[in-house]
Amino acid sequence: MTPACERAALRYLHWPAHAPSRESDLISMHTSSSRPSGPAHPERSLFRPDIDRIEGYTPGEQPQETGWIKLNTNENPYPPSPAVRSAVILATEGRLNIYPDPLATAFRKKAAALFGVDPDWVLPGNGSDECLTLITRAFVDRGELVTFPYPSYILYETLADLQGVRHDRLLLNADWSWNRDRTRPLVERSKLAFVPNPNSPSGNAWTRHEIEELIPPAGMLVLDGAYADFADNPDGGDVLRTQAGARVILTRTFSKSYSLAGVRFGFAMAHPDVIRGLRKVKDSYNCNTLSLAAALAAIDDQDWMRANVEKICGTRARLIQALRGEGFHVVDSQANFVWATQSEGGHREIYQRLKDRKILVRYMRFPDAADGAVVDGLRITVGTDEEVGGLLSALKEVLA
Repeated sequence: MTPACERAALRYLHWPAHAPSRESDLISMHTSSSRPSGPAHPERSLFRPDIDRIEGYTPGEQPQETGWIKLNTNENPYPPSPAVRSAVILATEGRLNIYPDPLATAFRKKAAALFGVDPDWVLPGNGSDECLTLITRAFVDRGELVTFPYPSYILYETLADLQGVRHDRLLLNADWSWNRDRTRPLVERSKLAFVPNPNSPSGNAWTRHEIEELIPPAGMLVLDGAYADFADNPDGGDVLRTQAGARVILTRTFSKSYSLAGVRFGFAMAHPDVIRGLRKVKDSYNCNTLSLAAALAAIDDQDWMRANVEKICGTRARLIQALRGEGFHVVDSQANFVWATQSEGGHREIYQRLKDRKILVRYMRFPDAADGAVVDGLRITVGTDEEVGGLLSALKEVLA
């Protein structure tokens, strides 16, 4: 876009505060040579105030050149099932001029069988992040409250801001446990509570009893299982079959354990009445033909996914041991990443020095945590053994 076009676009997005109400006034405003002198009309943005005042979610860095060891966005370092490639190629040879199945019937049947529910319990999405967006739009109105643990996935707060609703943080203890006295009053007032299990950036997982205590009495609990497949005891959705299950929505992504971050596919599971309501707010064809083909092939090859998960969990154990040997405190992770901190700090400097060596990890900082503390550290994705070996070698140089 040329500078002139950029200026024109900015003028379009910032309308005078006292805009003319008739077409003739609009024309005269732009053509009259006898405009009054003095200060210009104050301008107001055409965006909603909720959009103007927030900064928006910032994804992890995605370098476009080769030669990086990339351990910053929790992608799977291994390729997806070979069946995925075959399915996508076959789909490209099909009828791409025709809209995809708006209900993703074939995929819903596969997912439902895997989790022991009926297909009408499943809602596919353009990544699980879209499912989180749809849930926020469908359930929370002005004046109602969204809650989420903190430190945790910062997108939850962004979604509440985009919806223009109230939100509050469920402050976690320093050891990533819940302070029931602090969180319960907020949960009881919540219309929607987001809880990732395992949590990010810490990687810890909470028990089902702890999770069930977070179900709002007059609202919904969204149990975000983006990393559930990496846990020692993967969550099979049992909470949906409990008495409290009607108040719970589970979400899953294919970006992590299924190695399909580039495809953008996920799904939600909940009682059919909940799914029917969510369908009202989704885009008509929110999942495209190629992503549906990839997801169907991926979920059908559980052996491939589990083999990759086992490799990652083995590397995770070695990474945790090595980091602790270098003096880091590392949370016992149940995800495909680890949270590493040093008592003397310096995490931002470590991140930058690794980046100077073309190794990316995620430096994260959470101000205003429990008791006013600032929590910061390094979230490190578990890559291949070779990638983790390169990280550890560089880290020795950095720490020295």
